Amino acid sequence: MTDTRTARALHPEAITAWLAERVPVLPPLDFELVLGGRSNLTYVVSDADAHRWVLRRPPLGRVLATAHDMGREHRILAALGAGRTNVPVPPLVGFCPDEDVNGAPFYVMDFVDGHVVRTAEDATEMLTPQARRHAGEQLADVLAAIHAVDVDAVGLGELGRREDYIGRQLRRWHRQWEATRVPGVEVIDDVHDALAASIPTQQGATIVHGDFRLDNVILGPDGTVRAVLDWELCTLGDPLADVGTTLMYWVERGEDGGLLPADGTASEGFVDRAAFAARYAAATGRDLSHIRWYQAFACWRLACILAGVLDRFTAGAMGDQDTGGRFTGEGLLALAERAREILRSP
Repeated sequence: MTDTRTARALHPEAITAWLAERVPVLPPLDFELVLGGRSNLTYVVSDADAHRWVLRRPPLGRVLATAHDMGREHRILAALGAGRTNVPVPPLVGFCPDEDVNGAPFYVMDFVDGHVVRTAEDATEMLTPQARRHAGEQLADVLAAIHAVDVDAVGLGELGRREDYIGRQLRRWHRQWEATRVPGVEVIDDVHDALAASIPTQQGATIVHGDFRLDNVILGPDGTVRAVLDWELCTLGDPLADVGTTLMYWVERGEDGGLLPADGTASEGFVDRAAFAARYAAATGRDLSHIRWYQAFACWRLACILAGVLDRFTAGAMGDQDTGGRFTGEGLLALAERAREILRSP
């Protein structure tokens, strides 16, 4: 941990003492920042006996008042895990609300062994074509399982308001955009207005993961989803918002994945977007005739989210993570333009 900003995120001695009260630990602990997530900070924690866990804490510096709630994220995982649902999530070690321990609330979960596939090269190296196909089908099945959870039965009925999900999302992320506005990307406002004028009718209310995609799951060697990660945007609302997000990230073979570089689905074996959507529709019975609207919404929302990430990185709140690629004004503009293009296409 030589990076000064990363060192400010962790108090190793206090974390060691806290963890040792809950699981056997052989000091010293090593902390490795997981690259990929660009909001909450995630570390793989290893002890001297090669046991591993994962620690999540908020970013340093300024955050939205309702964002980065570690207790809420821990509560979601606790409700879904331990055999209570068919949704695979990592087993939990514990939650620490006491900011005196590490400067901010955090929680720790078990390390789930497996593959996190971020690129087509990762997919080719880690999985056979048969396993890739299974992984693509598993993603549709697991998303359907998330949306099938009885939220009242698992104690998540008060996680969020169930109605007007898209309207609330449009208002929330437009407020963030207003607070972290980047010059030259005014098209975000234009797309917001177009989206707000054409919101599809919500089909029921379910858990919404908020960022469901290939590199937010851990896969076994055969492509089975072993755990779903990154629940920080989870709430209740319109399930098709999750489908739109997944399809936004789903790069097909031969397509340019430069805008959204996590292009593992572009490798041979993965089903295409249409097949993913069809499998999800068959499992849930939902009408996906307006799914392109949800894809456009996902692009627009991601542009707003990344504007906030860029703002925090500039303020030194993101440790030693890299802001390459879409984490620039040009990247935000490209995402907003893609959203407008999708909205205008048949």
